[in-house]
Amino acid sequence: MADIISTATIRPTKLELVQAWMGDQRWYAAKGQQPRLRLLVAWRLDDPEGEVGIETLVVADEAGQEPVVYQVPLTYRGEPLGSADHGLVGTTEHSALGRRWVYDAPHDPVYAAQLLELVQGRVRAQSSERSNALEAGVVGVPRTTWGRVVHARTSRVLAGEQSNTSVVVDGELPDGARTPVIVKVFRMLSPGDNPDVVLQGALGDAGCRRVAALVGAVTGRWPHPGSEGDAPASGHLAFAQEFLPGVEDAWRVALGAAQAGADFAGPARALGEATAEVHGTLAEVLGTQPTTREQAAAIVAEMRSRFEAAVVEAPDLEEVRRPFETVLRAARDADWPPLQRIHGDYHLGQVLHSPERGWVLLDFEGEPLRPLSERSRPDQWIRDVAGMLRSFDYVGGTCEQQGGTSARDWVTSAQQAFLAGYAARAGSDPRDLGALLAAFELDKAMYEVFYEARNRPGWLTIPLGAVRRLTAYVAPEPQQNPTTMQGDPS
Repeated sequence: MADIISTATIRPTKLELVQAWMGDQRWYAAKGQQPRLRLLVAWRLDDPEGEVGIETLVVADEAGQEPVVYQVPLTYRGEPLGSADHGLVGTTEHSALGRRWVYDAPHDPVYAAQLLELVQGRVRAQSSERSNALEAGVVGVPRTTWGRVVHARTSRVLAGEQSNTSVVVDGELPDGARTPVIVKVFRMLSPGDNPDVVLQGALGDAGCRRVAALVGAVTGRWPHPGSEGDAPASGHLAFAQEFLPGVEDAWRVALGAAQAGADFAGPARALGEATAEVHGTLAEVLGTQPTTREQAAAIVAEMRSRFEAAVVEAPDLEEVRRPFETVLRAARDADWPPLQRIHGDYHLGQVLHSPERGWVLLDFEGEPLRPLSERSRPDQWIRDVAGMLRSFDYVGGTCEQQGGTSARDWVTSAQQAFLAGYAARAGSDPRDLGALLAAFELDKAMYEVFYEARNRPGWLTIPLGAVRRLTAYVAPEPQQNPTTMQGDPS
């Protein structure tokens, strides 16, 4: 029988243990703040061997102005799992069972194996004893397009993630063949379906090979804190998809090429084609809607707000206020493409290169700090295009930071090839959008200015240089339409 430890029989309690540990985790949003946790609901999985307790806590952190909901899977063991840094949360003393070692469950292979079984609908989850009266309602939702049963042999947690936890599982099929999969556990929970699951699932169902195939997902319910008290909520808790071994992310591929002075026009053009293919498939299967003048004005207003926030961090931006406003006015009055679902946080680090499949896109969750409701809305595909143009510029800026020599020709070549590839596949050229494309690039650069000023001041020259280039072709006369701008759009 699984050893799930009740808060009434251990010291310190589960919440006390997690509370002392959680503030130092990469996925904890309120850095430097001491968590103050309240249990919302809990659910468990059974270890087939009956030796390891597996429990997932859904907790509200009420230390800040607004409560934040986190998912914290734990395992309980009678003996240490491994080295001290192997996901250990702490130890507790059970009144009947003695000392128990408590682990962050993604680091425990028993949890990884059972979670993968749950994803495939092969095991059931149950609400934990003494959980909130609103049952967790946790179910696995296997993807019919996957169509295979895969069992976990070994697992390892991917390092470096900021907002979630991903576990690479060495999977085995019934015939003995091996197939690796990756299971992503969402840490911060919000009501609603996660776009990472929705978009990749829709693309996979449509036969698009530009994303990894989904194995399945886990959904659940919890009481979500709000201004009027807790309210029933539901959404995705985790999902699994195929893992592509032996691949490199596009950032490393592009940076290596730039550092070697190698031409990147061919790969960049192929990436543009892949991006347009994904956008076209999303538009086809999930639909589009016209962009109203009110929606366009709202997006431009958000851009203006980001500029004001960036100016506070980098006062030198005041010198480009006038041309920036000129671009925004022209963008506001332009003809906007329809709204559709997009990637939302698109850059070279979100793309893998597979020798067999070419460019493969991942992480469709959108900007993790934006509310889920915003990340799930239709948006402008230009935002993704602008994000990738800015990413190419960061490759060049990184080379210049490290070596001191200009990489502008490399950046321009890669950007233009990417845009040409996108145009060839989409049937329309993003460069024809003029000020609208420039506005989205400037908006991304303002986000980068704010981030670098707060986190990496030494890198601030990269987005500031981009802002100056993007506004250099805008004449000082307010009446000039920047759609007549010439030169590199980035």
